[in-house]
Amino acid sequence: MDVVVRNLCSPAVRRCTSIHKTPVVMAHRIHTRRLEGVDKNVWVEFTQLAADYKAVNLGQGFPDFSPPKFVQDAFCQAVGGGPAMHQYTRAFGHPPLVKILAKFFSRIVGRDIDPFEDVLVSVGAYQALFCAFQALIDDGDEVIIVEPFFDCYQPMVKMAGGTAVYVPLRPRVEGKAVLSSGDFVLSAEELASKLTPRTKAIVINTPNNPLGKVYKTEELQMIADLCIKHDLLCISDEVYEWLTYDGAKHVKIASLPGMWERTITVGSGGKTFSATGWKVGWVISSRELIKHMRVVHQNSVYHCPTAAQEAVARGFEREYELFGSPESYFQQLPAMLQHKRTKLASCLQSIGLTPVMPEGGYFMVVDVSSVNVDLKDGNCNEEPFDYRFVKWLTKEKVSDGPQGRQKSPVYKHGLTRVQLFGEETRANTNYHYSFCFLVFLTFTSASPVVALTLCG
Repeated sequence: MDVVVRNLCSPAVRRCTSIHKTPVVMAHRIHTRRLEGVDKNVWVEFTQLAADYKAVNLGQGFPDFSPPKFVQDAFCQAVGGGPAMHQYTRAFGHPPLVKILAKFFSRIVGRDIDPFEDVLVSVGAYQALFCAFQALIDDGDEVIIVEPFFDCYQPMVKMAGGTAVYVPLRPRVEGKAVLSSGDFVLSAEELASKLTPRTKAIVINTPNNPLGKVYKTEELQMIADLCIKHDLLCISDEVYEWLTYDGAKHVKIASLPGMWERTITVGSGGKTFSATGWKVGWVISSRELIKHMRVVHQNSVYHCPTAAQEAVARGFEREYELFGSPESYFQQLPAMLQHKRTKLASCLQSIGLTPVMPEGGYFMVVDVSSVNVDLKDGNCNEEPFDYRFVKWLTKEKVSDGPQGRQKSPVYKHGLTRVQLFGEETRANTNYHYSFCFLVFLTFTSASPVVALTLCG
């Protein structure tokens, strides 16, 4: 049988196809200047590294267990709740969610929060932070960032046209072993010395990621006094507010006198209900600040998923009724994680490492300076110690065992996050000596995992 082969595309299409085989190089710059210096992302780099070497990626702060059943049920009910749950809701926050957030947090901050003026729902806390920096930081503004810090603060400040200025948490007593995140303190004198006429805002994170420090009332009052004296904003990242241990109490800086009008409080439904993939976050602040963040929100994502907001609202409604009782998830979750924290600390101590016990959050810091290894690698000798250490950990601490490629029993699955300190602090050898070389670990998983590094 004869077979006829024909060209199925026209000559014009073939010419276009041929043309597009050659990359088009534009004469002018394609990217904007605000992207320069923020293009590299440690999550992207080390997530790929973990995948390449088949290490378990627990660098990011998310659990390996499901959300509580009551919010899972609420999500299922929302999805099956009719057409409205699958369509747009109010752009600045699903009405049931903003109402319960306002009701819930009004009694915590000690003032009436207007659900439709003082609350903005976002696509996770990440977008809430983006809205805050884009709306409130302008070209030439300086933003104080307390170190160590969640890695998105610095690039978000830079993209907004601002300049990040760093102030580190330091060990209370230099040269001594640090046993608790509470042993790290913020110097009022050092913080005040970094303020200039260009300073616009101070960024704090309590409980701190990665250190686990929970700021005490007197520490927050010191920051508040400086904010009021120098007319500064305070961006307070409080996504781990329910994860505190050993009697540590989370205090909202917005609840202190004179701070409501100048504080942007960021929260997370994902961290609150162990459902990070739902990407529901929020900002609570005065309407005079919220109105500017709304402009960024409406001109970027505009709207957040309706069903996820409905489920988070149901969760908060339940917790409002059970608040402070043993049945409250906000009591049960930290109790569970505290047990995991203790287990991980014990594992680290058993191999001669000294963990810094966190007062809050998902992570644990550990001194790895006693690990004597050769980190020389022609491909990364110019990189900081923390990069090189965890690359070594991920690449080299893999062995062929009876079940195939397995991790060393001492260093389980390695993954890092870096750039949690500014360049000035990284270059300060005395400070590095105080910290030694620190790696912090997530303890949300059943197995301890070397997760993230701090400084080198």
